[in-house]
Parts: sequence; C-alpha cells; structure tokens
Amino acid sequence: MKRFILSAAILGLTTVAFAQESTPDSTTTVPQQTEETAIKNGAGQLVKFTDLPEAVKTALSSEAYSAWTPAEAFLVTDDSGKVYYKITATKENEIASIKINADGTPGE
Repeated sequence: MKRFILSAAILGLTTVAFAQESTPDSTTTVPQQTEETAIKNGAGQLVKFTDLPEAVKTALSSEAYSAWTPAEAFLVTDDSGKVYYKITATKENEIASIKINADGTPGE
C-alpha cells in the first residue's frame, strides 16, 4: 500500500513538472506572418473591392458569378510571375476561391 501511494505521488509530481516545462513563458515569441511572407506563400496582398480593376469587377458581376457574394480579394503573383486576383466568395453554405486575371478573364 505504501509503495502504491509513493508511486502515485511520484507520478503526480512528474506530471506537474512536465506540465510546467511545456508551458511557454512570457519571453517565448510566436513568429508572426508578415504581408511579404503571405504573398510568398501564395496568399497574396489584400485588395479593397473598390481598388479592383474594372474588368475584374465586371467579371464578378457577370452571370457566372452572380450567385456568389465576394468576401475578400487578393492580388497574387504565382511562381512564374503571372499576376491574378483571387476572390474568396460565398454562396449559401459554400465557400470558393475564384481566380480572375486583371483583364477579367478566368484564371487558371
């Protein structure tokens, strides 16, 4: 019985010590994703809808996208240097990413 109580006490202290070691202290920093990092990762640069080219606005208001509600727009440059707009849009319970080139044509 004494061994059981002693074992339980040691296990409890070990658990507490381990939990304290894994808790970050106030000097621990979490790296923040900068806008430049986001652009390099393909997220793009956030663009206001009022700043979108007219061709992109026209494409979004076309029949193909009329059921979708734009939520966010990003200017993206892919690895080959091609620039397009990535529009996050919603329709009922669906979320989609729509790629549109600056000239208003669908992106690939």
